[in-house]
Amino acid sequence: MATYAIGDVQGCLDPLRRLLDAFGFDRARDRLWFVGDLVNRGPDSLATLRLVKDLGDGAVTVLGNHDFHLLAVAAGHGKKHRSDTLDEVLAAPDREELLAWLRHQPMLHVQGEWAMVHAGLLPQWNIAQAQILAREVEAALRGANWREFLAKLYGDTPDSWSEGLRGADRLRVIVNAMARMRFCTVEGAIEFHTKGETAKAPPGFFPWFDTPGRASRDHTVICGHWSTLGLKLRPDLLALDSGCVWGGSLSAVRLEDRKLFQTPCAQCQVPGA
Repeated sequence: MATYAIGDVQGCLDPLRRLLDAFGFDRARDRLWFVGDLVNRGPDSLATLRLVKDLGDGAVTVLGNHDFHLLAVAAGHGKKHRSDTLDEVLAAPDREELLAWLRHQPMLHVQGEWAMVHAGLLPQWNIAQAQILAREVEAALRGANWREFLAKLYGDTPDSWSEGLRGADRLRVIVNAMARMRFCTVEGAIEFHTKGETAKAPPGFFPWFDTPGRASRDHTVICGHWSTLGLKLRPDLLALDSGCVWGGSLSAVRLEDRKLFQTPCAQCQVPGA
């Protein structure tokens, strides 16, 4: 059995299928870990959701910002963007089944030395604490009042973590860190606007994974979200968003030996995405 961690798919089904062929995916034996953003901007969000859902226990996916966006739009609390490619999902006969499945996916997946999250972890969170916080969001998203939770999800404030946070503010910071963050301060204040390479960090901010004293360094964090960062593989980090939806490549790493697999995605690039 092998486990393959796969970068942001974003509805790019054909590159995903070619990537699975490239490493000889065996559904009966292998496991797939997806870093989130299964949907949006690519051409085949509906088929991608169906494929991953159909894998059952053979796949794990954490929730990304585009996955949250789909849920919010479906709940009537998210504004559709011109570059969205979600209409097929929203009109699908199995829409409610797919959305319910997506709502029940984790924010954070931890197994042994590995911790998978879509965007990142604040520097003061160790893995055990991050798991507890992730479960708070998961409970809200899976509960009967999930639509009300999504109605209060959007916003950039508060921009930093405090144990004293409660209610919607607390959950919003957790989601913003795990699904949106790129840069933050040592104290854990999040910067929401800069999307460029690490050298473009605003004064006083670091790429979240390079903050001094980061408490999650005892695990290898697997993440995506940051296409302008590109593929970044090091002992404590597997950053796997290699820009498939932008015409880059879709990347996978076999966790047992950290072997890299990639497939080109030029055909998937959506004009204006």
